[in-house]
Amino acid sequence: MAQGPTITTIAKRAGVSIASVSRVLNGLPTRQDTVSKVMAAAEELGYVRNAVARSLKSSRTHQVAFAMADVGNPAYLAMLREIQPVLKAAGYRLVLHSTGADVADEIGVLHSLGERYVDGLIMVPLRVTDAHLRMLAAARAPVVVIGSVPEGTPVDNVRADSRTGVRLALDHLHALGRRRVGLVNGPPDTVPGAARGAGYVEALAALGLPYDKELVEIGDFYRADGRRAVAALLDRRPDIDALMCANDLIALGALDVLRAAGRRVPQDVAVVGMDDTDLAAASWPSLTSVSLGSAERGRAAAELLLDRLEDGDVAPRLVTVPPRLEVRASTAGEQAPPTGDADRPGADGAGA
Repeated sequence: MAQGPTITTIAKRAGVSIASVSRVLNGLPTRQDTVSKVMAAAEELGYVRNAVARSLKSSRTHQVAFAMADVGNPAYLAMLREIQPVLKAAGYRLVLHSTGADVADEIGVLHSLGERYVDGLIMVPLRVTDAHLRMLAAARAPVVVIGSVPEGTPVDNVRADSRTGVRLALDHLHALGRRRVGLVNGPPDTVPGAARGAGYVEALAALGLPYDKELVEIGDFYRADGRRAVAALLDRRPDIDALMCANDLIALGALDVLRAAGRRVPQDVAVVGMDDTDLAAASWPSLTSVSLGSAERGRAAAELLLDRLEDGDVAPRLVTVPPRLEVRASTAGEQAPPTGDADRPGADGAGA
């Protein structure tokens, strides 16, 4: 018995890729001219018409998922405040997943895309493992990743540049005369922890300052972890005169410990956070922080996903949001100078 038409033979007849035929037959977003070519080729080759029709009639859910590590983190809330109205205006509801940065949970979210409970996914993984990359490559719905992924990963990607952000912070502290700058970082096996650690080492080298491992303390991206890490760092190096904190929650923990220890901020120890969340301006003293454009990244991710849902054939796109330094009382005292930004040579858009 002669073999019936296959995806490969339909692709050859239509003059399109096998992936494009697969998208059409599975009812995934594809350009209308591609749909027409595939449908015509399928009919010419005698492909079972009603099977094609059933696939093409797969209705959209008009729901999009947003998966992040911690729904209580103000950086993710800033993203959410931008994602939701962009999607709502396009007729989509938002489904939230707070994964606790658990890799298995994130893989489960990617796997569940095959159940078609949402039309697309925006995710912010703290760690990008081989399992993530396999699932992203095989995803049954469009995915946009906020954060760095390896080059060639077949998804739309929105990333920050926290390496340059750390450089902005250390340049600022150096200009204020600070020379013993400690780093309080999150886990180095996470995307942000690795980028911020690398940015710290690079910034010290650029400023001609030695790297001293005793000035580095590793915790997690929470206020309580910031308290523990800063307390340990001060016990080990009481001569420290500035702290670069990997996010605002860690920095708030640092302010708690410094206040309890009778160390004045910024006179004795200057403090810089990262993310420039709403908490930074509301803290006491107000917190100098590196903005990584959480709101801008959220909005860009939502727009990329809508574009992908409209046209599944476009090449994956990368958007990098530049950092800027918001200077407040925790480094400059009550009279803060104007804000700086990353519009300088060398701001190359790498990192997260």
